[in-house]
Amino acid sequence: MKTPELTTLCYIEKDGKYLMMHRVKKKNDINKDKYIGVGGHFEYGESPDECLLREVKEETGLVLTSYRARGIITFIYGDSVVEYMHLYTADGFEGEIIDCDEGTLEWIDKDAVNELPIWEGDRIFFRLLAENRPYFSLKLVYSETDKLVDVQIN
Repeated sequence: MKTPELTTLCYIEKDGKYLMMHRVKKKNDINKDKYIGVGGHFEYGESPDECLLREVKEETGLVLTSYRARGIITFIYGDSVVEYMHLYTADGFEGEIIDCDEGTLEWIDKDAVNELPIWEGDRIFFRLLAENRPYFSLKLVYSETDKLVDVQIN
C-alpha cells in the first residue's frame, strides 16, 4: 500500500493578486500546464509551517513574514495519488522573486484566477478563501483523466 503524500500549498497575496506558478518546466508533472500555488513535499520530521517556509523560499526566493493555515485538502487522483495538502495564504514577505525551475511565477488578479487552466477543485477552495471561511477540510477525488468525481467540504 502506498503512503499518502504530505505537502503544503500557499497562495501569497499582494495588491488583490495571488502569486501563482504556471507549471511548464517539469517533465511527467501531474500539474503540467496548470496554474497552482507554491509549496511542496514535507521533508522527514518537518512541521507543516517548516515545510511551508522552506518550500516558499526554495521556489520563490521570498521569506514569509505573515501567513496563516486556511485548511487541509485531501487530493485523490485515481488509484495512484493520495495527498494531504496543508493550504496557506500569506500576506507578508521579504526578498526578491527568483527564477523557479518548476514553472513560471506570475502575479494573477484574484478575479482572473478562475479563467486560468487550474484544477476544477481549486475553484472550490478559492471560493472558500474568498468567503474567508474558517479553517476547512476539503476532499477532492479525481479520475486519472483529471475529471473531478467527488467533493466533500467540512
